Amino acid sequence: QVQLVESGGGLVQPGASLRLSCAASGSIFEITAMGWYRQRPGKQRELVARINSHSTTDYVDSVKGRFTVSRDSGENAVYLRMVSLKTEDTAVYYCYAYDQGWRSDYWGQGTQVTVSS
Repeated sequence: QVQLVESGGGLVQPGASLRLSCAASGSIFEITAMGWYRQRPGKQRELVARINSHSTTDYVDSVKGRFTVSRDSGENAVYLRMVSLKTEDTAVYYCYAYDQGWRSDYWGQGTQVTVSS
């Protein structure tokens, strides 16, 4: 129904920046929310940041002031700008979207972000 494809992960040093991108395609009715989750080694998947159709954003406390989520509604795309990366940000980052028409959640395949010196 809806496919999400992420890009932009990689290996960086502490203090560096990265920008993740995610584009939705397929049989899209109306995507009302998009965002990013991550799964750190040995941890459960957690919400990192999300943005709704009113551009209201929400962040996990550990990334506030460092990460910025944005959205291109016309292109059904979401971005995550990450600055001042820390080793604890190392995780697989998953793009998320909720389609109101399908009343379903959709997930990308994940992109690895590794922060290491």
